[in-house]
Amino acid sequence: MSKLTKNQKLAIAKLEDGKFYSLKEASALIKELSTTKFDASVDIDVRLGVDPRKANQMVRGVVSLPHGTGKQVRVLALCTPDKEAEAQAAGAEYVGLDEYIGKIKGGWTDVDIIITMPSVMGKIGALGRVLGPRGLMPNPKSGTVTNDIGQAVKEVKQGKIDFKVDKAGIVHTSIGKVSFNAEQISENAREFISTLFKLKPASAKGTYIKSIYLSSTMSPGIKIDPKSVEN
Repeated sequence: MSKLTKNQKLAIAKLEDGKFYSLKEASALIKELSTTKFDASVDIDVRLGVDPRKANQMVRGVVSLPHGTGKQVRVLALCTPDKEAEAQAAGAEYVGLDEYIGKIKGGWTDVDIIITMPSVMGKIGALGRVLGPRGLMPNPKSGTVTNDIGQAVKEVKQGKIDFKVDKAGIVHTSIGKVSFNAEQISENAREFISTLFKLKPASAKGTYIKSIYLSSTMSPGIKIDPKSVEN
């Protein structure tokens, strides 16, 4: 096990052993715990009381964070020529179809999200082997396969993210940057957790939100009292 750095030890010392923090407290404390020289991401991990192996307990959805993610999201719009101007006006960095399909087949994946249309999914389906492992394959459930290309690009640029529970029953995502103020971090986190509550499967029994941790890049996690964010 690697040794803790001086800054990591100082960060851990600011956490009270065994304490569960309110979301408001954690959102302020996370800014103090970050010691990176760059603008670190703020991440949230929520353990759910579901069994992801069962189809009726899979939790997946999208949420528009009120203050965005703080990240520069590079968007590729794979669309027909009549939709290109709409995608460009909405802010997509890359717009086209056959040219980019060819580039992706050659291994190019230098984007963060791909938005496309139902009518061209037949062409894009063959890219699954390249896009799937990188989490870039467009999906109607995440809003990345739509005829309203411009609106989809705009929403992504403004902070819309998609998420899915993993095999361990944990949902992990970034909800902002350390440069955000505490209120912005708290409001983004609350919006995300509120969305999780709305997606609670009817078949899920017992405690739904089992644990919540807030952390930043290379910082220790802060345990949040789930009761402080219950709907």
